[in-house]
Amino acid sequence: MIVAVTRRLPSVAAEILTNAGLDIRQHPNDDPPTRQELLELVAGVDAVVCLLSDRIDSEILDAAGPQLRIVANYAVGLDNVDLDACKVRGIAVAHTPGVLTDATADMAWALLLAVSRRVVEGDALVRSGKWTGWSPLQLLGASFSGRTFGVVGLGRIGAATARRARGFGMRIVYSGRSRREEAARELDATYVPLDTLLQESDVVSLHCPSTPDTRHLIDAPALRRMKPTAYLVNTARGDVVDEQALVEALESGVIAGAGLDVFEREPALTPGLTDLPNVVLAPHLGSATTSTRQEMARMVAESVVAVLQDQPANHLAVQPGS
Repeated sequence: MIVAVTRRLPSVAAEILTNAGLDIRQHPNDDPPTRQELLELVAGVDAVVCLLSDRIDSEILDAAGPQLRIVANYAVGLDNVDLDACKVRGIAVAHTPGVLTDATADMAWALLLAVSRRVVEGDALVRSGKWTGWSPLQLLGASFSGRTFGVVGLGRIGAATARRARGFGMRIVYSGRSRREEAARELDATYVPLDTLLQESDVVSLHCPSTPDTRHLIDAPALRRMKPTAYLVNTARGDVVDEQALVEALESGVIAGAGLDVFEREPALTPGLTDLPNVVLAPHLGSATTSTRQEMARMVAESVVAVLQDQPANHLAVQPGS
């Protein structure tokens, strides 16, 4: 049996797959495969291990053929996979929930502290050779003790990010499609409508999925509801934010700054974004720790092996034959 792998992964994945007697057909480099390359890569395979950047829809499933039994997404999210199309064909869908929670929460705070304490600007100044020494008014930033931390989506990652905010002595408010009573009690977090969260928060941290309802959830009117001293952090999905509206808001001082790990048309950026000193940009590093990426690789490989060997599998969003 053949497993198509759309990108190089940590070696543990190949070890698990080959030890199970599976052949690996791998995309040859780290660039995302083109649509045609993806169609050719999956032809005749029994399993596909893919990334968020790979759109797995009916065309891809049909190209793979009727023997395809599992799509394993190297991510916690599944918005790149047509789950209904998989269900119709009885194809299992696996992903990697839970494992990247702490890594992504850490990244959200890394971005927030970098932009609010102007770390990137300071690094550039020191490297430039133009720094003349300590000054009382040099690169002044924000502090967060006693301020309000707003979480849009209090799921696993949102709750972990809010837990870190408590360590900074912050008040927690949250909004989302549903109330998260257990997490809210642990965090002493208050549920509020999104408009209230935007108006009251000194930090707005996004942790919601990409859906038709959340596309451009943070648009120009939403940004205008935020405090001019507030910061926006996005480690969720790029299209939750209207990037053009954000560029304009950052240019005009509607909000103080932003930290972004994801982008609306990733890897392309909205013109003007890279020119702004009050935004910190990261290349989708939320899960980028060695241990996290290795565990993600182990999870997808074990899911593939289990399904192909007709064994119970963990981390399935769609069961085989459903």
